Amino acid sequence: MKVLIAENDPVSRRLHESALLQCGFEVAVAHDGLQAWEMLQSSYAPRLLLLDRTMPGLDGIELCRKARRSLANLPPYIILLTTRGKREELEQGLESGADDCLGKPFDPEELRARVQAGERIIELQRILGSRQMELDSALARVRELCTLLPVCAHCGRMRKDQEYLREIESYISGHFAPRPARGTCAHCEAKEAAERTLHASA
Repeated sequence: MKVLIAENDPVSRRLHESALLQCGFEVAVAHDGLQAWEMLQSSYAPRLLLLDRTMPGLDGIELCRKARRSLANLPPYIILLTTRGKREELEQGLESGADDCLGKPFDPEELRARVQAGERIIELQRILGSRQMELDSALARVRELCTLLPVCAHCGRMRKDQEYLREIESYISGHFAPRPARGTCAHCEAKEAAERTLHASA
C-alpha cells in the first residue's frame, strides 16, 4: 500500500516517512498541497493520504475538499494532521471530507495504527467495487435472457416466428464456445431413421 505524505515541514515529513517505511508501507512525498494535488491527478496516485492541516498554496482542508469532489469514483482514505487539542481543527477537518484526524505531535505507533485502519477500509472498498461489478454483469445477463422468453409480451402466446429463433441462435453463438450440440425433434428423428433404412436396403 502506497501512502502520500503532504507536509511542508521537512523535519516532520522525514519523521512521518521513516515511521511508515518501518511499517512496510511504500511512501510518496509532497512538499506542499499543490504538489500533492498534482500527484493525485495520476492514474497511479496513492489511495491513502496523510495531509498536514497547514501548508502553503493549498492547505490540507482545501485539499480534502478538492479530493472529495474530483476523486469520487475512486475515493482516497484521508488522514488529516491537526494541532493536538484544537477541537475546531478536528471538526473542520472531518467536515471537509477527512476520514480521520491525527493530532500532532503523535506517537509513531498511533500513526501506524491509523494508517493500517485506512488500509483495511480501502481493501473493503476494493472488494465492494468488485462485487458491484459482478452484480451489474449478472443483472445485465438477466435482462438479456428476459428478452429471449418465448412468450409474447402483449398477448401471452408462445412465440415461434423466425425472428425469435434468430435471437436464440445469436444468444447461443455469443455465449457458448464451442457451440453446443443441437437436439432433433421426433419428426426429424423418424425421417432420418427412414432414410437410414432406405440406404441400408439399397
